[in-house]
Amino acid sequence: MNSINNNSLLASSDNFPLIQSHAASDTIAWHNGVAISRQAFLKDVYIAASRLPEGQYAINLCEDRYWFLVGFSALLVRKQTNLLPPNRAVHVIEEIAHEYSGAYCLCDTNEPDLDIPVHKININRPGDTEETYPVPLIPGRHLAAIAFTSGSTGKARPHQKFWKDLILGARMKQKRFGFGKKSGIQTIFVTVPPQHMYGLETSILNPLINGVSVYTNKIFFPADINCALRNVPEPRVLITTPIHMKSCVETGLEWPRIDLVISATAPLDKSLAIQAEELFNCPIMEIYGCTEANSMASRRTVTDKHWLLYDDISLKQKADNCFVSGPNLPEDIPLQDVIEVINDREFILHGRNADMIIIGGKRASLEDLNCRLRSIDGILDAAFIIPDSDDNKHTKLAALVVSPALDAVEIRNKLALKIDAVFLPRPLYIVDKLPRSETGKLARSALLELLDKMRNTD
Repeated sequence: MNSINNNSLLASSDNFPLIQSHAASDTIAWHNGVAISRQAFLKDVYIAASRLPEGQYAINLCEDRYWFLVGFSALLVRKQTNLLPPNRAVHVIEEIAHEYSGAYCLCDTNEPDLDIPVHKININRPGDTEETYPVPLIPGRHLAAIAFTSGSTGKARPHQKFWKDLILGARMKQKRFGFGKKSGIQTIFVTVPPQHMYGLETSILNPLINGVSVYTNKIFFPADINCALRNVPEPRVLITTPIHMKSCVETGLEWPRIDLVISATAPLDKSLAIQAEELFNCPIMEIYGCTEANSMASRRTVTDKHWLLYDDISLKQKADNCFVSGPNLPEDIPLQDVIEVINDREFILHGRNADMIIIGGKRASLEDLNCRLRSIDGILDAAFIIPDSDDNKHTKLAALVVSPALDAVEIRNKLALKIDAVFLPRPLYIVDKLPRSETGKLARSALLELLDKMRNTD
């Protein structure tokens, strides 16, 4: 067993606490219906850290959010780096392990069938503890994590996240959304996995830095979310995606009091935001961000067209590209979106560069086309896609649609009333479901695979 020398964790201007100035008895997590104090959490972190194998990198695959939080923190204590894969596909995990020599997998469930070393967190939790554990100090320049883009527009790309930068980013969100500022300890409920940058910022860094607690059991379906909210005292914040929000709106369930709902990972349609505000009886805030630069702006979708940057974040237009800069970023980061800068604080988002297409001399955003297609009554989900065989000179759009009530002809006729005829998809296939990830994203490779399958069976 590897030991930890706590005396070596000396305070300096370059070191930052793992947990930021909160009472030891405060709740940091709700796990299996039990409130876990920060002191009990630290005990689990020290135990987990003492058992970690030697190495520089660990692919953090923990599915239970509490054990991910413990594992993430234990790796920081041991000066190791969390690798956060875009998904759990075996070939993706093994590719990442190949890129980072000596990497092992950290898991909390049955060991995955992988051709790389696996270490399982195995801690029996007897309950709370009266013992005192020092808060570890982590060097600000420690490479805390490497997050990978989702691969929705191509190959997943790695982006380094240093501990000090993550802390600064968390404090920006605290100032914007008031995390930890209200009476009582806010509990956040998150429907996206912690391996995703949105999930990491909201459900892992928030409890560590901003003094909130996190509900750690997996919640995905509306009934699960509803039940979880009812089992934890107020104040409550729901952090989710447009896909999950739409499911909640369509269930017709009665919801307990929620103080705030935050959405990200995909554009939130204004009509859905209006329905959600009526259902939850609270503001629906939308976050703008990316894996490369983390979250950086927000808006209340019902009332705001413009996005408002976090304090200390700025945008710079250089030729046809827009760059974001801030104290939590190592350098100016180019954004992959088409952005119109309004002033020093506000901007309009027009869509992703990769989404912009030109057909017959006319320009459109794939995401805007998707929103218009999904807005048709009777359509549950849908996505446009440009087949690989096409190019910019001869672009043809295809579409995959989930609609038990409508056929392809009816959908195309209704869509013709909403978009220019040059963008009408040919072909358009009715499918049972789209291959969405846990965050609601659609990887281009998965859409192409489904499109080829439909073509072959046509």
